[in-house]
Amino acid sequence: MPDQAFLAHIDQLLASAPTHPCAGAALRVQTLGGFRVWRRDSEIATTAWGREKALHLFQFFITARRQFVHKEQIIDRLWPDIDIDRGDRDFKVALNALNKALEPDRNPREEAQFTDRYGLAYGLKFDHVWLDAEAFEQLVTTGNQALGEPTPRIQVAIDCYAAAVRLYGGDFLPERRYEDWTSAERERLQLLALNTMTTLGGLLLDRAPLESLRLAQRVLAVDPVWEDAYRLQMRAFAAQRNRPLALKAYEACVRVLDEEFGVEPLPETTELYEQILRDQL
Repeated sequence: MPDQAFLAHIDQLLASAPTHPCAGAALRVQTLGGFRVWRRDSEIATTAWGREKALHLFQFFITARRQFVHKEQIIDRLWPDIDIDRGDRDFKVALNALNKALEPDRNPREEAQFTDRYGLAYGLKFDHVWLDAEAFEQLVTTGNQALGEPTPRIQVAIDCYAAAVRLYGGDFLPERRYEDWTSAERERLQLLALNTMTTLGGLLLDRAPLESLRLAQRVLAVDPVWEDAYRLQMRAFAAQRNRPLALKAYEACVRVLDEEFGVEPLPETTELYEQILRDQL
């Protein structure tokens, strides 16, 4: 989990984000690159969940974010192979175990601080929850807004994108990689991360081409056919006056696209290659 100094930095960057709870929230949840939960400053041990279904239920609520989902839909998504009666029973047991893990000292008659229900729909209260995936998205949004202003605030955009990239430690809930209910969120966040890394790399070309290269390589390690990352590599090598490696980056792009899809690079990629070849960049 990010250290307190970095959390404070995120708070400063997101000061205008209305839905962002402070880094001192009662519950902090890591989902990117691995799943961990902190209650205040103490990490909740894996054994505290009591049973696997309680952990699944909490992760489902996290994936749904602020949406409340009908109990039958939750049961059908999480445990599709059990009958209605057993599903209803298991849901109640899992919800009780979840609440106990999050609030071990709560009186059973007191209202739960983190879970809520509307009729037969259940979800999480996010008023006191800090979620890394949500902070990541808000950082990207704030960076995009800064970059899209009539007079772009380049440094603000760089700061937000850099914080978002640091926060993105890997895939969303990798422990649930083969669960259907996590796949769409995982793919969406990964796409956003790769776009952000590429955009940040482009902004850093003039001031830190080595960092641009590192970002391009990180993108290609996840998605070897991400053509924007090859162009970023080419520009970064050219900025370092390393034309041979810039040309090799183009050749790698040609090879990978041909092997994977049987297509040629986009015209803008080839045009960049020709500029570098003529030493006109």
